[in-house]
Amino acid sequence: MVPAGIRGDPDLNTGSREFVLSSTAPTKKSKTRKLRGHVSHGHGRVGKHRKHPGGRGNAGGLHHHRINFDKYHPGYFGKLGMRHYHLKRNTTFCPTINLDKLWTLVSEQTRINFSQKPEGPAPIIDVVRAGYFKVLGKGKLPRQPVIVKAKFFSRRAEEKIKGVGGACVLTA
Repeated sequence: MVPAGIRGDPDLNTGSREFVLSSTAPTKKSKTRKLRGHVSHGHGRVGKHRKHPGGRGNAGGLHHHRINFDKYHPGYFGKLGMRHYHLKRNTTFCPTINLDKLWTLVSEQTRINFSQKPEGPAPIIDVVRAGYFKVLGKGKLPRQPVIVKAKFFSRRAEEKIKGVGGACVLTA
């Protein structure tokens, strides 16, 4: 059996063992040694080191735990400023996509199938389903009619889509 405090095999380089003590105090002076022979071990007879002596959770934040809350969680209690009723968040949220990325929303096979039948129906690309709201006019479109559904179109995007024989459909 390995004596307490000695860890591992002898070091291959030096041939010595490493000696580890968990605390700097001598074992005889440690609290656990002092409390041996005292039945409740410093935790009282009634509560017996159980349940929730300080209250459960955040209880006492304004009372007996106030120092902790003020020091580590400033601003946890109280109010500041005025309420804004019926606040609409993200009113400016408008993800955009450019024309040069428009055909990436459908598969390459779909584009080829529609290009082989120019008299047939034009493909419909719904950018809102892909998570975009507005179509911008950067880049070139292949000379193939396409119906694009979006909430917003820039002027240049609309011109280019109509220039290849397509249509812009506004959705709500």
